[in-house]
Parts: sequence; C-alpha cells; structure tokens
Amino acid sequence: MTSENAIGTITMIGSGSASATPDIMRVNISVETRADTVAAAYARAGQRADAVIGALRADGVAGRDINTSGLTVRADTVWTDGNREQLVGYIAGTSLTVTLRDIAADNGEAKSDETGPAAIIAHAVDAGGDDVRLGGLTLAVADEEALMVRARDAAWDHALGKAEQYVYRASRTLGPVVEITENISGPAPQPRIAFAANKSGGYAESIPVELGESELSTTIRVTWQLT
Repeated sequence: MTSENAIGTITMIGSGSASATPDIMRVNISVETRADTVAAAYARAGQRADAVIGALRADGVAGRDINTSGLTVRADTVWTDGNREQLVGYIAGTSLTVTLRDIAADNGEAKSDETGPAAIIAHAVDAGGDDVRLGGLTLAVADEEALMVRARDAAWDHALGKAEQYVYRASRTLGPVVEITENISGPAPQPRIAFAANKSGGYAESIPVELGESELSTTIRVTWQLT
C-alpha cells in the first residue's frame, strides 16, 4: 500500500513477524471430590490438592509457579421420578494454574525425560488419582520482548524497502521520518499438541507434547519527507 501527497511525503505500511519455540507451558489442573457432607468433600479435595502440589514440587516446580485459581463447594443433586430435585451429597473442588518453565530441549522439541512437561503432569495426575481433571494448556515464549524486536525489524525493513523502491522510480530521496504508528498482534501460539492424561495399570502414563511455534506479528505505518 502506498500513498504520496502534495506536501512531499510518502507513507508505507510494512509488516513483519517472528516465531520461536515456546519455552513456557501453563496448565490447569483441578480436583473435584464428592462426599455425603460438605466437610468431608472439602477435606478430601484438600487432601487431593495437597498430593498434586506435592508431586509438582517434587518435580522441581517452584511455589511461585503453582497458583490456586479456583475453589468451589456445591450441592450434588439428581432428579427423581417425581420430577423433584433430591440432594445426594456435596461436591468440592479446587483449581490450580501451574506454570512449567524451560520445557524445550536443545533440539526445539519438548523435553521427553522425567524433567519434561508430559512426565511432570503425569506425576501430578497419578498423585491426585481419579479426582483430578485437566483443563487444557497454553504455550508461551518467556522473552516476548526479544520476539517483538525481531518482528519490528522485519516490519521496518519491509516498509523501508518499498519506500526506497518508489522514491528511486520517482527520482526523489527519502528524508527524515515524520511519523510511525504500530499495530501489534500476538503472540499467537501455533501449537501442535497431543497431550492428555491416561490411566493404565494403576499409574499415569505420560503422553507426548509437541510444542510447535509461537508467532508474534506487527504492522507499522511510516511516513517520510521527500527531498
């Protein structure tokens, strides 16, 4: 896109993007328990959550990366044949948002040993038992600013290259920059994920995690004076 006006300026739009292998994973792990009383359900949920947290810490997850993000207690009811709601117990639950860092190996793939994300989550699932639920995961790049710098450089080169081509054809020269505006989109994870918790033979098996790429894009609009 180009424009040139009577006061001797030229405006160009440049776009650029940069991608990197995610090195941070955030996963939601929840616990949901049922019991005849509120106290019993609440206590069981606490015990299960403690077991999950213990497994995470045993695998090296720092306390600052384990965040309690939800806590619920509610009635457990069913509908009877007479179309009436009947109380059968209580459900207590808690949710953890867990951040796993340094998850990528040197080859850009997720670590697949006992320090890898798949193994860490499997250990947590095993510790919490059948009361554990996984609520999905997100992938991110820790140093987003470095990714943004690369995207800006690419967007600038794109805009500048177009401007230089047009002013050359017009037998003019680029002068100082008058204005720069920026529109950032992202970071937009583009993960290829195959991840779940599987129970088999009384223990949790780890499922592979594919990290894919996380991409950040920017578009800039630059106006130069012409000389």
